[in-house]
Amino acid sequence: MDATTDAPDQDPQQQSLISDFETLSLTTDPLINTAAAAADTDTTTLTSLDDLCYELTSLQDLACKGSWLSVLDKVSRARNLSLLSLPHEHLTYATFNILALSKLRRFSEAASELSSLDDLNSSIYHFETYPQHYPNRTGSFVPFSLRFLHADIPSKLGNRNETLDRLYLLLDFVRTKLDEKMNQKLVNSVNEWRRREIFVMNCLIGHHLSHKEFSVTLKLVTELIRRDSDDVIMLSKLGYIQMQLGDLDGSKRSFDLVEELIKAGKGGALWSEVQLRNLVSRNKALEYLVAKDYVSAVREYDECVERDGSDIVAINNKALSLMYLRDLADSVKVLESSLESVPTVALNETLVVNLCSMYELAYVNHPDIKRTLSKWIARVAPDDFDASCTRI
Repeated sequence: MDATTDAPDQDPQQQSLISDFETLSLTTDPLINTAAAAADTDTTTLTSLDDLCYELTSLQDLACKGSWLSVLDKVSRARNLSLLSLPHEHLTYATFNILALSKLRRFSEAASELSSLDDLNSSIYHFETYPQHYPNRTGSFVPFSLRFLHADIPSKLGNRNETLDRLYLLLDFVRTKLDEKMNQKLVNSVNEWRRREIFVMNCLIGHHLSHKEFSVTLKLVTELIRRDSDDVIMLSKLGYIQMQLGDLDGSKRSFDLVEELIKAGKGGALWSEVQLRNLVSRNKALEYLVAKDYVSAVREYDECVERDGSDIVAINNKALSLMYLRDLADSVKVLESSLESVPTVALNETLVVNLCSMYELAYVNHPDIKRTLSKWIARVAPDDFDASCTRI
């Protein structure tokens, strides 16, 4: 889900201010280690994804490109031609099919396919049930992505409580697996399940935060910070939540701590120096935005874009800051330039909604301009892009 911070003096229905909450995509969940992790082994020798499942490399490539209609076609072809011979292959293809349907917002169809499966903890999805196919293997071959989809899809159909219940059950499941791997001293598996635990907790944070359930959100965030007090991403999230609660002094302390940690070289190995410096600048810019010091906010976002021209959070928020300064022409130019220079990064619904809102404010002939934008989007956007965001 998209996490947004309310922009000052602005109707949230008209403008969305992107914050730095990470949107965790299913495509980031690696399926390549499913067999190893589920089978309680710590290493699996694979020369390609195709060694794990029939033409998995092709499926993964299509998913990473956002070619979800092609994913559906490939799954349908494999099923119709009986190209899948092993039980785990059928389940892996079902996972991609459900994921593609979800990405295309065909949630009822995704839920229908999910309901056609057995209980995901059933022995029918265990390696030892099929010794002829998986000699000497034990454990479940259910992809973690499928477990997450099972939890997530009810909320897309209006049943948020069911999703929350399933996410908390999934968190318990992940923690049980994590304890098992730690006891077995399987280092690679421990790292994988720990990433999954953080993933599920981030999803819960997103759900609770979107409904302004700040107390439980803070509880989850502080739990993660207690485990890793140098986690600058989670500390920044804490600052964003404090800001929304009106605790500006608290958010400043959180942001200052983030800056101190990054200066001390404790920002984390997964982020580059430029990304960490931009995180500090974006945090400062948010403080300026709340104080309605839009000129200073633009300056911070400018520095971000100079360091990294694909920092779409900085680009979007710079444009909004310019709009608050009543410089609509430059704000439109900023967003249009990003679509031209980094279309694969900039083409997201939030940015397009903001751009179309600016067109409506700036131009009398905005319907024609938005139609031109919509035609361009139709040519370059992935299958799951929501074209209705142009509001034509």
